[in-house]
Amino acid sequence: MSQLMGKTALITGASRGIGEATARLFAAEGAKVALIARSATEIARIAGEIGPQALAVPCDISSYAELDQAVTKVEDHLGPIDILVNNAGVIDPIGALSTVDPDDWSRLIDINIKGVFYAMRRIVPEMVARGGGTVLTVSSGAAHRPVEGWSAYCSSKAGAAMLTAMLDLEERSHGIRAMGLSPGTVATQMQREIKASGINAVSQLDWSDHVPPDWPARALLWLCGEDADAHLGEELQLRDESFRRQLGLIA
Repeated sequence: MSQLMGKTALITGASRGIGEATARLFAAEGAKVALIARSATEIARIAGEIGPQALAVPCDISSYAELDQAVTKVEDHLGPIDILVNNAGVIDPIGALSTVDPDDWSRLIDINIKGVFYAMRRIVPEMVARGGGTVLTVSSGAAHRPVEGWSAYCSSKAGAAMLTAMLDLEERSHGIRAMGLSPGTVATQMQREIKASGINAVSQLDWSDHVPPDWPARALLWLCGEDADAHLGEELQLRDESFRRQLGLIA
C-alpha cells in the first residue's frame, strides 16, 4: 500500500523545484495534493499532469486573507489537511545589508516567515481538533550562519526554524508532528539566481554540486512516516551522509 494513501497534503511553493517534486512524489504515494503558488499557469499544468487527486490553487501566501481562502478551497475539494509542507521561499534581494531596497527586504520576510506562520496558524488548529497532523518546513543552513549578501534570507530562515521549534513546543502534546528539513544546495531556479548574483561562495558552486529536487522530496516523504518520530521538533540535514544513506539516496 502506498505510504500516504488517504492523506491530504498541502504544499506551498509547488510551481517548481522542491515543491513540484514533493507534490509529484506525494501523489505517487497515494496522497491527494494541493499545489499552492502564485504561478497559476505552472501549478495548473503540474496538477493536470499528476491527475485528479491534485488541485492547483493560486495564492500569495504573504497575504493571510488569500491563504485562508485557498485553504478553504482545498478543504472543500480534497478534505481536511493531514500534511502541511511549508516550502515556498524566495532569495531576493541579494546584496549588502546597507544597500538593499527596504521594500524588497520586507517582501522576502512577508513570504519566507509570515507565509510559514500564516499556514501554520490557519491549518494547525483544525489538525489539533482532529487529533493531529504533520507540519514540515523547508529550512536552510542559512538559518544558522550568516552568508554574505543574504541578510533577508538568513534572517527569514532563522525565523522559520524557530517557528518549527515553537510549534513543536506548543503542539506536540496535541498530536502535531513538526519538523524542519535543511536540504543543502538544490538544483533549482533559486540556485540560478544565486549564481547570477556572483556574491558569496555559494554563487561560485558548480551546478553538479547541487542535489536534484527529488532528494529533498524523498526526505520530506520519510518525515511523514513513523520512523521520523524520534526527530520531532528537529531540523534534519540532508547534507548528512548517514541521513542520505537512510533514505537510499547514496550507497
